Amino acid sequence: MITFFKNEIPYMKQSLLLLITFSILTSSCSLLKKENSAPQTQVRKPADPPKTTEKVITASSSAIKSPALSYIERFKNIAISEMNGSGIPASITLAQGILESANGNSRLAKEANNHFGIKCTTEWKGKTIFQDDDNKDDCFRVYRSPEESFRDHTEFLKRKRYAPLFELDKNDYRGWANGLKTAGYATNPRYAELLISLVERYDLSRFDRMENEREKTIREDKVMKEIAINIPTEKKQETIKSPVVMKIYEVRSGDTLTSVSKQFTLSVADLKVLNGLENSNLIPGQLLLVSK
Repeated sequence: MITFFKNEIPYMKQSLLLLITFSILTSSCSLLKKENSAPQTQVRKPADPPKTTEKVITASSSAIKSPALSYIERFKNIAISEMNGSGIPASITLAQGILESANGNSRLAKEANNHFGIKCTTEWKGKTIFQDDDNKDDCFRVYRSPEESFRDHTEFLKRKRYAPLFELDKNDYRGWANGLKTAGYATNPRYAELLISLVERYDLSRFDRMENEREKTIREDKVMKEIAINIPTEKKQETIKSPVVMKIYEVRSGDTLTSVSKQFTLSVADLKVLNGLENSNLIPGQLLLVSK
């Protein structure tokens, strides 16, 4: 018996070694399978930073940044209110204010709240301010607020020479622009064109309102009665407002304040004051008041 086990020991060792080797191989294969079957973590490529779109400044987009935008936002409500009462398109009133007050930066607008150059009359009992116009030291009205100036502008237009305009629809800004020029409101041959250009550039017609036939008839009757009452006193008021003679220049590519000032024999300082400019930057399409 002892001899048997002694002879079998070498074979047992070999079997044991084979068994151990087989176990190791089996374990290795199992590990490899687990590794292969395990979900692999994907390494994500960092996302590209969002592309920024450069804003190309054009005449139309840059015009929105001009002082005119602030003027429109400030006075759109009073312009709409006057339109509803009289029929003068809000777009026309705003465009006239932009032109005549240099976006609210003229001396009359700043110091007298006078946005439309309405002069004094013997009936005027309010404060006054003097500025050269047709004559040296012409007298102009001082208003308590810009809104009062807008209301007085409406009353000024209720005259016989402008009566046909009140028969137009109150959203007909083109008819009003051309009618004002024809009636002699301004001497600038491009006045109607300038008004229409401003209305369309700043989309001022969005403030205008349509009216039905009944509303239009009621409004026309009311305004025409007021015009008829004013006719006897119109001769006394002929000097209440001179025709608008302002010169407007549209900036072109390559223009500078210096070149524009030389063209119209003004100083750079005058141009800045007239147009409320805080710096010397000009934008193609920008309108500059170039007459004092």
